[in-house]
Amino acid sequence: MAGKIRIGVLMGGTSAEREISLKSGKAVLRALRSCGQDALAIDIKKTDKNYVTDLLLSYDIGLAFLVLHGSFGEDGKIQAILDQMRIPYTGSGAFASSLSMDKLSSRRIFRAAGLAVPRYFVLNRKERRIDSSFAFPLVVKPAACGSSIGLSVIDNPEEFRAAIRLAFKYDSCVLVEEYIKGREMTVGIFKDSPLEAIEIRSRRRFFDYKAKYEQGQTDYIVPAPVPLKTMQLLKDTALKAHTLLGCFFFSRVDIILNNKNIPYLLEVNTIPGFTATSLLPKAALHKGIPFQELVLVIAQAAQDRFLKKSEGLHSLCDRRRALSLTDYLMR
Repeated sequence: MAGKIRIGVLMGGTSAEREISLKSGKAVLRALRSCGQDALAIDIKKTDKNYVTDLLLSYDIGLAFLVLHGSFGEDGKIQAILDQMRIPYTGSGAFASSLSMDKLSSRRIFRAAGLAVPRYFVLNRKERRIDSSFAFPLVVKPAACGSSIGLSVIDNPEEFRAAIRLAFKYDSCVLVEEYIKGREMTVGIFKDSPLEAIEIRSRRRFFDYKAKYEQGQTDYIVPAPVPLKTMQLLKDTALKAHTLLGCFFFSRVDIILNNKNIPYLLEVNTIPGFTATSLLPKAALHKGIPFQELVLVIAQAAQDRFLKKSEGLHSLCDRRRALSLTDYLMR
């Protein structure tokens, strides 16, 4: 990186994905240090704005490498605080992060743009009835949660109550969607361009938390064994989703490829896993980009973006805008 700066690797957090975040953060920290960077770990243990601000000021960092998964990491809140503090950070901005984390908002955008998404209906704590136009099986998930936490696949009405009870543990809004039978795919985006799709073959019924993080539960095929035309369709779909939400530089897009080779968008992950064996690093390595280089290039892009904002948040108007967004997201 041009000009050595202190990089704070923000990890941990208070969400259900804390342990995964710590693993990703430690991997990023090792990679940065192996490249000669002045990098340190910052474990975020509270989500209070004043606590986070004071903590970051105490470390005097010049750049934040964000490896906070789930709430207060991928929902735009930490990004808005960093914008207000004028600290450059990796990944998408506050608004794009907020949109991507909210599955309901992002799916409305995808559908309006003509992209295929599973049919769904929404439940809140007052409305908990199954839409009679939907047939089983159904997928029940929190509207804003990652790592398949709180997700269930149900086959009959008897399983519905337990599934929504689980989902409501993690969010006040629950998404119930049709189950799309097909192949699970994920497409990494790097330098705002799609990498080769990876096929996810889980030994479980679907790619849930155990399938993602327990050894031997899942096989990953890089690149996905699909015809060139289908591969291009997957890559085009992923890039369009990334772009529609305003994501920056990198992300990972999850897709179901149905039996008619139609890609159904599930979600965009703005802070995907960052261990050396996570899916975005796997796709990058297939392209000849080792983990250390991936991490370093992402950090450099964050610094470059900040430096290019010759006005940006340096103007009084934009500082006020960042403050307003921070207040809104921290509600």
